[in-house]
Amino acid sequence: MKTTQTFSILIWANNARATSEGMSLWVRITIDGKRAEFSLKKRVLPEKWDPKAGYMKGNSDEAKTVNNYINQVKAELFKIYTQMQMLDEFITAESLKLRFTGGKEDKKTILQVFDYHNSQLEKVVGIDVVRPTYIKFLTIRAKLADFIKFQYKESDIFLQELNHQFLTNFEFYLKTEEKIQHNTTMKYIQNFKKIVYIAIRNRWLMQNPFADFHCSFKKVERNALTADEIAILENKTIKVERLKAVRDLFVFSCYTGLAYIDVMRLTPQNLSIGIDREYWLFTERKKSGEKVKIPLLPQALTILEKYKSHPAVINSGGLLPHLSNQRLNSYLKELADVCGIEKNLTFHLARHTFATTVTLTNGVPIETVSKLLGHSSIKTTQIYAKVVENKLSSDMLLLRQKLNPRPDKNQEAKKLG
Repeated sequence: MKTTQTFSILIWANNARATSEGMSLWVRITIDGKRAEFSLKKRVLPEKWDPKAGYMKGNSDEAKTVNNYINQVKAELFKIYTQMQMLDEFITAESLKLRFTGGKEDKKTILQVFDYHNSQLEKVVGIDVVRPTYIKFLTIRAKLADFIKFQYKESDIFLQELNHQFLTNFEFYLKTEEKIQHNTTMKYIQNFKKIVYIAIRNRWLMQNPFADFHCSFKKVERNALTADEIAILENKTIKVERLKAVRDLFVFSCYTGLAYIDVMRLTPQNLSIGIDREYWLFTERKKSGEKVKIPLLPQALTILEKYKSHPAVINSGGLLPHLSNQRLNSYLKELADVCGIEKNLTFHLARHTFATTVTLTNGVPIETVSKLLGHSSIKTTQIYAKVVENKLSSDMLLLRQKLNPRPDKNQEAKKLG
């Protein structure tokens, strides 16, 4: 990528390396404020050296020989620099030095480091991480590769080209070209940051491009069904069989908090008697690998009972009907129309409903809800902890009754009037 760079060459005598034969002559290359140095393998006596000019003093044969050599070195460095510019190479002081001296430079690219990370991650799938985590990094890698082609017209670029502008351009690209929402964009960049830190820890990259870049997340209102809307779904007479199954799957999630993939993976082996001698689900979240233990509420148990003899369910080896996520969410929109529910029904909305309307609103402690949802941190659960207005109202009513057990309503009305 062609950029405007500052470039200078300084020839200097290193007094710290002086011997009886004189001071060692060195070359200092500076590009964009970054230096690289190497020795010219020549020495001069201190009294014969002009530090301001960068040449030997006088017209002696020795001075002419050394000064001519200095000019040749400068000319060759300028020539190499120009050639690298013409080839649109990424130029650093170190790369120019190595090109001149014939050394080897281990310049790694962004996607090379990403591939290094992903190959390591793939080996621990099923051990330390779940497969969706690996797939997530493959997705981010693909987005990054598309961005590099879009922004730089290259298949890859060197790590040294990473800077604050790269990150802001990547953010802008994800939002405008990929049409990705802000929080998902931030999550992509946050995970890309992990790749960059691998390069920094391995000393493949000396500067941290994230030093002045902060991933900011916007608060998202987690929508959920009200108790009345759940009742409408449960009590609605539905004649279409496929919508009945969709309704049952959705309501089951409302009373268990299980995500789509975790409902689809349920088998009779996940159903067992718990410590209270009631039926529980013992399973594992596909997304995080967290163990989940869910005491079954009567509504969820009724749905399982309904399908325990269903031929298709028995043949699948599961506990409930199987539908693709895409088809299920499509049918949920149809179900919402049939039931007169104006909210955008998605299967994940059922999980939100369990967290808020079914549990938190009914006084279940957030620590318990966190365990039921299979969250590794209670901070994750707190995004669901939106107290709905009727819960807030009922709590304040109880507080009023405790503070003033028998208020005179007429007196209160007079005060307000």
